Amino acid sequence: QVQLVESGGGLVQPGGSLRLSCAASGVIFSSLIMGWYRQAPGKERELVARVTRGGSKSYAGSVEGRFTISRDNAKKTVYLQMNNLKPEDTALYYCNAVLGVDYWGRGTQVTVSS
Repeated sequence: QVQLVESGGGLVQPGGSLRLSCAASGVIFSSLIMGWYRQAPGKERELVARVTRGGSKSYAGSVEGRFTISRDNAKKTVYLQMNNLKPEDTALYYCNAVLGVDYWGRGTQVTVSS
């Protein structure tokens, strides 16, 4: 069983930065495909960024150039560095792990507002 715990969300002004963290347990972390999703009120959950076992990264077009996903296999943690945040980035951000099936964290709220 994979457990995922997110942290690092909060309230930030437009143009600001936040770094989200997701700590995994219960599995060999290096075997996981890791990702971040987000869901805004009234909208579908969407993929924000993903990093494969080999370290290849992909991003949603709306965050390309502003967000960076990274993983530390020794710490069993995946990060999402978010820069130049915009009000439309406001959402509940979920950590996702894939190992045959999907595992989800409970989410951390990011609010971008002046």
